[in-house]
Amino acid sequence: MSGGRDGELLAATREHFGHDSLLPGQAEAVGALLDGRDVLLVSPTGSGKSLTYQLSGVLLDGLTLVVSPLLALQADQLAHLEEAGQVAGRISSAESAGERADVLERAASGELRFLFLAPEQLANPEVHAAVAALQPVLVAVDEAHCVSAWGHDFRPDYFRLGELVATLSGAAEGTPDVRRPRVVAMTATAAHPVREDVADRLAMVDPLTVATGFARDNLALDVVRATDPEHQRRLVLELVAERAEAASGSGTGLLYARTRKGAEMYAGALAEAGLRTAVYHAGLARKVREQAHDDFTDGSVDVVVATSAFGMGIDKPDIRYVVHADAPESPDTYYQEVGRAGRDGEPARGTLVYRPEDLSLGKFFAASVPRRKDVEKVLRAAEAAGSSDPREVTAACEFGARKTGRILNLVTLAREVGAIDDSSGVHATVSAVVERAEAQRRLEDSRVEMMRGYAETDRCRSSFLVGYFGEHQEDPCGLCDNCVAGRAGESVVADADAPYPVQSQVRHDEFGAGTVTDVEEDRLTILFEDVGYRTLSLEVVQAEGLLTAGP
Repeated sequence: MSGGRDGELLAATREHFGHDSLLPGQAEAVGALLDGRDVLLVSPTGSGKSLTYQLSGVLLDGLTLVVSPLLALQADQLAHLEEAGQVAGRISSAESAGERADVLERAASGELRFLFLAPEQLANPEVHAAVAALQPVLVAVDEAHCVSAWGHDFRPDYFRLGELVATLSGAAEGTPDVRRPRVVAMTATAAHPVREDVADRLAMVDPLTVATGFARDNLALDVVRATDPEHQRRLVLELVAERAEAASGSGTGLLYARTRKGAEMYAGALAEAGLRTAVYHAGLARKVREQAHDDFTDGSVDVVVATSAFGMGIDKPDIRYVVHADAPESPDTYYQEVGRAGRDGEPARGTLVYRPEDLSLGKFFAASVPRRKDVEKVLRAAEAAGSSDPREVTAACEFGARKTGRILNLVTLAREVGAIDDSSGVHATVSAVVERAEAQRRLEDSRVEMMRGYAETDRCRSSFLVGYFGEHQEDPCGLCDNCVAGRAGESVVADADAPYPVQSQVRHDEFGAGTVTDVEEDRLTILFEDVGYRTLSLEVVQAEGLLTAGP
């Protein structure tokens, strides 16, 4: 990109948003969108992904549609746009029918430049038709890893976003065919296979991938080992009290627990210890959750104790520490949550309190493999409805929308890999769906084991996480507990010296096709399509010829 274009974008950033500089990747991504290209933006939490679509939306002539998963996240972005003098609106369950109609009227009149909604809203046929009539010029998909079957969320309506976005052009009755809106997909955590799947799922056209790197030079990572549940509880409370005292006056903290019960327990104990505490989980009433979010945002609390339901996309720069009371189900989740600390560039710390037994929670919460009879019921319902649309099938089925949608998504996946086609009978389709679900379960189980690897490694912890996402970190971070203790060493080899370079395609006789995601001096990690992540001894691989190049 030319210096002239960069200067123009910086001037526009100053004028519309008051920023004196652009962060890495922003100018490149915005320039590509203005040139009509789709963009996949992979950048850590706090690296300015939102400004990419906001600046593009201001400079493009038309409406920008923002697909975002959480109401709190939407509210944050709406507030930021309002502060910048930009007119934006939202269609969600939080607004009345009259308010939603008013937002659509304002968008149709050209008053709104940005329209926010969740994927579930866009999947609603009436909403989709109304939005299509607005002919948006840009669609921004936040938390785009949720689109991917390889991702760690796998929400049914996210999975359908590609077809929903593709039918936004020329969908209004009587309107001429118009260009499909350009798409920017944004995520903080996406290994290369996930990136490829996101681009495919969203039907992105010749997308430019902008990845700004995962390493954080201000975030110190450490792991504290607990011997039993009571020891774990004491460690968590002591660590949070210590971190809160150190952060007093300079920021706030987050404590993540795997269960609602755990979040409530820790919140009560910390409040008794004198900390200003809020609790957040999906089982609380909306007003309670909103109040906790507001208190956190304005600094009224010292620490928020939450499940993973809290924090996606939060924009608070002065989080000084994140403590995990239990091991999350994957490095994907962990890096997204711990990455919320230190967004202001000041020193921050992320601590995992680790007890190996907690890893079983990750496997417990993993998506279950559907029963064959349930798959058959959904297939029969789709046949009766004469449609594969999840809402129509759900109406003809005894299951809820989420379960029905997930089974339909698995049917799509089985079809994509050639396991079934239009001539396949019910029995063959059921078997193929169950096999895809089992593969998904194996992937999720392998992520749990990668979390064990992170907790128990002597390697630089930053290097481990960066490697998990398929990036190469040249030097140890010097901040994590392993580096400080002198345990980390120089275990990572330069990619040019690796016998199997990062991102190379390989095949294993037992595990099938895979992608090399990380290379160390004596081992390599591969993400296999059918069995998930596996860490293999490099010596054994070479001695026994276990890998061949190519898919």
